Amino acid sequence: MANTFALILVILTFVTGIIWLLDKFIWGPARQAARQEAQDKVEIVLDEKTLAGIYPENVIVENARSLFPVIAIVFVLRSFLYEPFQIPSGSMMPTLLVGDFILVEKFSYGVKEPVWQNTLIPVELPKRGDVAVFKYPEDIRVDYIKRVVGLPGDRIVYKDKQLYLIPACEKEPCGSYKALDMNYLGDKLFADEEAKMQVHTEILGDVAHKVLTNPMRRDHVSYYYQQQGTYAYEWIVPEGQYFMMGDNRDNSRDSRFWGFVPEQNLVGKALAIWVSFEFYRSSDGFLPTWIPSGVRFDRIGGIK
Repeated sequence: MANTFALILVILTFVTGIIWLLDKFIWGPARQAARQEAQDKVEIVLDEKTLAGIYPENVIVENARSLFPVIAIVFVLRSFLYEPFQIPSGSMMPTLLVGDFILVEKFSYGVKEPVWQNTLIPVELPKRGDVAVFKYPEDIRVDYIKRVVGLPGDRIVYKDKQLYLIPACEKEPCGSYKALDMNYLGDKLFADEEAKMQVHTEILGDVAHKVLTNPMRRDHVSYYYQQQGTYAYEWIVPEGQYFMMGDNRDNSRDSRFWGFVPEQNLVGKALAIWVSFEFYRSSDGFLPTWIPSGVRFDRIGGIK
C-alpha cells in the first residue's frame, strides 16, 4: 500500500506539473491573446465574465493548475523530508504505544527516490539504538517500525530474555559476547497486555531505552530465523543489512523470526510523537473502536 501511494503521488505530481507548464507557457498566453484581441475589437471595456467566455479554460486544466502546487509540496515533504506514521501494534511498547502518531525523518539514511527506494544521495547509516521505519522484507508494501539492534558484521545472541552483542570488528577474534547493560525498574500492567510486564532500561550503543519482557512467556526459539552456521538463538548480520527488534521483546515479530533488513528497505528514522490518542473502551461499547477516547498530551515529544 505504501509503495502504491508513493507511485500514485509521483504520477499525480508529474501529470499536474505537465499541465501547469503547458498552461503557463502555451495555453495561458494563447488564452490571454484571444481575450486581448476581442477587447481590441470593441470600444467598451469587457467585464471579467465576458472575457472568461472567450477561449474558456478547460475545467481539467483549471483544477490541475490549482492542485499542482499543493501536490508538489506534499510530494517533496513526504518523499524526501518527513512522513507521518501511525503505530498500529504494541511491539514497540513502552517506547511507542498503539495510537501514537509519529514523524519520520526520511533523509536520515539517505535521500531516496520514492517508489523503489534507491539511494540518490547518501547521508549516514543507521546507528545502534535508532528507532527506524523500514519496508517489511517479506512484503515491501508494508511499513514496519523497530529498533536497530545489529549493524553489518555484528554477532547477536538473544537467550533467556537477555540480549548479547559482539560489535563488528576488522580482525578475528573479536572477543566474547557481552550482555547489554540492563536495569530492572519494576512490574507494570499495560492495557494491551494480558499479564504484568517487567520493565527494564537497556543501553544499546549510546541510547538508553526501556524494554518490556514477560517472565511467564518462554522464548519461541523453534520459530526463530535459522542462519546457517549459527545457533538457533544466534545471528551474524550480513554486509548491507540490519537486525531489528521490538522493545516489547515477547510481543514483537522482528528479525529474530524473519531475518535481516536490507539497507534499501530503510525508510527513515522515527523522530518524534506529534500526537497520541488513547482508545479506551467502556463495557457498554458506547464508542466505536476507531474513535479516540482521549489525547495523551504527555506522550508528545521526541523518541528515544
